[in-house]
Amino acid sequence: MFRPSKKEKQLDMFASISGMLKGTAYEQYNNEKSWHNMFREHVVSQVDENLFKPLFSQRMGAPNSSIRVLIGMMALKEAFGWSDSDLFERCRFDLLVRSALGLFNITDSLSTESTYYLLRKRIHDYNVTHQEDLIEQVFQQITHYQLQEFEVNGRSVRMDSKLIGSNIAWCSRYELIHDTLGLFYKAIDQSLPSKLAADIMASLADISETPGQKIVYHSTREDLQERLLTLGILSYKVLSVYQEHENRYYSTLKRVFDDHFRMGDNGKTELKPKEDLESDSLQSPFDPDCAYRNKDGQQVKGYSVNVTETCDDESLNLITDIQVAKANQPDTEFVQPALEQTSLVLEHTPEAMHADGAYQSPDNVEYCQEEDINPYFTGMQGHAGRYDLELVDDQLTVTDTHTGEQIPSKKCKSGKWGIKTEKGHRYFSYKEIEACRFRKELERMPVELRIKRNNVEATIFQLCFHTRNNKTRYRGINQHKMWAVLRCMWINLRRIMAYMEQNCQRTLIFGQKVAKKLAFSQKSDQKSVFELVLSWYQTSFEIFVNSYVKLSFNKFHF
Repeated sequence: MFRPSKKEKQLDMFASISGMLKGTAYEQYNNEKSWHNMFREHVVSQVDENLFKPLFSQRMGAPNSSIRVLIGMMALKEAFGWSDSDLFERCRFDLLVRSALGLFNITDSLSTESTYYLLRKRIHDYNVTHQEDLIEQVFQQITHYQLQEFEVNGRSVRMDSKLIGSNIAWCSRYELIHDTLGLFYKAIDQSLPSKLAADIMASLADISETPGQKIVYHSTREDLQERLLTLGILSYKVLSVYQEHENRYYSTLKRVFDDHFRMGDNGKTELKPKEDLESDSLQSPFDPDCAYRNKDGQQVKGYSVNVTETCDDESLNLITDIQVAKANQPDTEFVQPALEQTSLVLEHTPEAMHADGAYQSPDNVEYCQEEDINPYFTGMQGHAGRYDLELVDDQLTVTDTHTGEQIPSKKCKSGKWGIKTEKGHRYFSYKEIEACRFRKELERMPVELRIKRNNVEATIFQLCFHTRNNKTRYRGINQHKMWAVLRCMWINLRRIMAYMEQNCQRTLIFGQKVAKKLAFSQKSDQKSVFELVLSWYQTSFEIFVNSYVKLSFNKFHF
């Protein structure tokens, strides 16, 4: 039966790490402003382990390690960009990392690698089966606590996206089909009688032993075209014999065949032209989820990550939502789910939303109007039309922007407005009129509202800080979603630390100015001035404590 672990650890008089340290090491270890104490207080201790209850049997068995600690380990891995071996080495021998996880005693045992990997697998499998991301729920719960704790109002939000490459090789069309056939052959149970002819099995064996890259390197373009057609015929024969439950690469091979081949009128297998390939076609047999996209010359085989954060002036701003989709998904489809999730975390609907022109669409504008959200886009998709349209009292004024001439318009029975041009008649729908009005509103947008979106690009930079050539070390959309959520969890913590330090410095500087002014205004002896300064230091210390009101003075508090 599932049982959540205890938040407070029992300290060992002889094994307590804090009791073994002295001097500067002792002060740094117990400093409540240090990252390890802040991480434990505002991240690890806020994890609700009951969210993971469905992963375990209700009758017998229980997690042999604290889920809270395991989630903290996952967050630290993405925070510092460690490998798995680096993570376990740090967690076993780094005192600050152990303190961040709540392991205060030198004898406190750490979870084994198998336990760590098993929990990640269970989270992944549960997400695939039930379409529920438990790591995302943990992030929302922690972020909600942080928003309440530091009184983040979240009246305005902003968002931006980033293309991320999957951890796959950039292979050609031939390599993709060749290597998929090789994987299918390796997954065939050789202990059972073969369903294929001996010559076909020999061809598959040869394909599995020779990398596709080697074939491409030694072949001409004409040779590759012939080999591609041969692979298509071979794939068709294999798929017509086997079924999906008999080979785990059956669905992958079938998808490759449907993407690149078709059956001609003569009943023979034909190779599709390269121009007919879709952007969501299979890019690698090792990552069936990723897609292809060419955005402003940037070619990516992977995913698109969308980040939404608060953007209130002179206040703490935190990331409230992360969306991960295939790379070919347009940014316009991120707006509505991102605002819905942000509203749940904030417990209210934001008043304004700032984004670039890639997010603008009539549906998103209509959605924001229905939810009483002011959308501020820095641009619009597409080019401005030749005619300037202005509708007043059901009368449409049409101005030719090339000549400056106003053209008379007439409303038709269909509800559109028409004008007569040299080439014939031109009709304008209500949607076109609204688009023209919206474009003019964007041009009149104040500069302070237009630049409010820009700082979200710094968040995107921090999100991808540990990537190499904009590629992660993961494959699959669920793994990328977990990476992005854990990374944003760490970014929020760093913002909290910077915000608290900044508030403390402002309080001290303000107090120093007040004390200096009062001291020089006193027409009394030196003793009165000394008492005044001493009184200020006592008041300043109280203000300093209030800025960390939720942090305990108990150095062992957890």
